Amino acid sequence: MSDLHHAARAVQTVHMGAGAALSQQLLWHAHVADKYVKRLHRLHPAWGDGSLRAAALAHLKHHGPLKQPPDYCLSMAVVLTALARRRGKFTLT
Repeated sequence: MSDLHHAARAVQTVHMGAGAALSQQLLWHAHVADKYVKRLHRLHPAWGDGSLRAAALAHLKHHGPLKQPPDYCLSMAVVLTALARRRGKFTLT
């Protein structure tokens, strides 16, 4: 849950129209960092240990306060949708 929480908080730093793209970017960063850690046995310099939490915290570190009113549930839904799409479990018909 911590990974999802931090990803939702990161999504709240951008305008909602950019939330889906940021979610996909965070998932990609976590994936790349995970491969980096497994191959080199050390943390990725920008995205940490390969967790979604680490990727989200890296984003939060470089972005200021929330750019939109905090709608945590909507931000969480954006993250969960991106995760489902990445796993191939969600399609819009």
